[in-house]
Amino acid sequence: MATSVALVATIAVVPASATAQPDSAARPATGGPDRAALRAALAAVPEAGAPGVLVAVREGRRDWRDAAGQAYLTRPQPMRPQMRHRIGSITKTFVATTVLQLVDEGRLGLDDPIGRWLPDIVPDELGTEVTVRMLLNHTSGIGNYTNAMINSYAAIDQMRVTTYAPADLVAIGLALPPTNAPGARFSYSNTNYLLAGLLIETITGNDAAAEVQRRILRPLKLTDTFFPGTDARIRGPHSGAYFAPFGVRDLSEFNMSWAWTAGEMIATTADLNTFFRALLGGDLLSPATLDEMLTAVPMLPEQPAAGSYGLGIYSLPTPCGEFWGHDGAVIGHLTISLHSRDGARQLSSGINISHYQVGLPDPHPIDIAWNTLLGTAICPADEAGSRSAVTIAPLPSVTRLPGNNDAPVAVP
Repeated sequence: MATSVALVATIAVVPASATAQPDSAARPATGGPDRAALRAALAAVPEAGAPGVLVAVREGRRDWRDAAGQAYLTRPQPMRPQMRHRIGSITKTFVATTVLQLVDEGRLGLDDPIGRWLPDIVPDELGTEVTVRMLLNHTSGIGNYTNAMINSYAAIDQMRVTTYAPADLVAIGLALPPTNAPGARFSYSNTNYLLAGLLIETITGNDAAAEVQRRILRPLKLTDTFFPGTDARIRGPHSGAYFAPFGVRDLSEFNMSWAWTAGEMIATTADLNTFFRALLGGDLLSPATLDEMLTAVPMLPEQPAAGSYGLGIYSLPTPCGEFWGHDGAVIGHLTISLHSRDGARQLSSGINISHYQVGLPDPHPIDIAWNTLLGTAICPADEAGSRSAVTIAPLPSVTRLPGNNDAPVAVP
């Protein structure tokens, strides 16, 4: 549920740079997106091997949305920018925002032990040591259930047609060895966000997806963003979803109950930009709670410059300043959404293939081309020279499949 191109070398890898220039991201946009450069970079992604790619870029009030390549491998239909896309772990930002609204309402505290709210699910010492904050910033030490669940190609076919109960998935994660003592360090775990979904339901008495809809999607008029539940289809216009080891099989019909509040949602790139602009602009949380959300811990403690994870959102240093957002990977769809802190510069993009680099030691051409598009989008024309310095560093993700490459890659 996080991105997968050496921008995803597991189910998820995200771009990062060792050199940050924080003041550049705050600079007001002037001429808008460099559309000629963007079109060239966009076209290069399917040329590199991805079936299709879609993108939405904002600079100030100027929008640019486009797509390239094919929506399907077995019939001619062009990719369209308005297509709906499975966004995987970007779901976590919506869920974290909902939990933080409950904090704003005084209904729970970030440092509440989760055993106070979920005593039957996380009992005993673990329930007293792990806090709400630790769930949201992945420092709980609770094992990642998808590492145990997605352990073979046969498991993927089984997941497509199975409906899972969140509590059963949480039990898988809790049965795994802890990755660290509670609060000690960052260790990405989807189990954390299933527990966050259960917290929402316990505190509100309502379905977690309905709370996200009521609190975020409806007020922002995000009509193309939703939890599909057990409906395997992507309602509305969408592309196929291709898991590279399975060839041309379209896996866009997939029961996503296995991901629930860790990665079930569907959205458009335009809706993602609207959501993150509202979030970073202070429309969804109080200033104090938004500050808590953006207080981040290193994702790779041994490489603190690689990026930091807040509460359902991460920060990446780039040659064009610090950007906030999240990435997402599911079987067949990859997505990334990055935004300057002031919301003036935004990018959301997706491709309709995943795991094409399984077993390969070198960066895949798709990785290189997609990251060139990302760099072109987040670095304005007057900073074009910075685009050549973008680096992709692998970060923890949804799960790992055997043979995935985790080495950092420099992109021209």
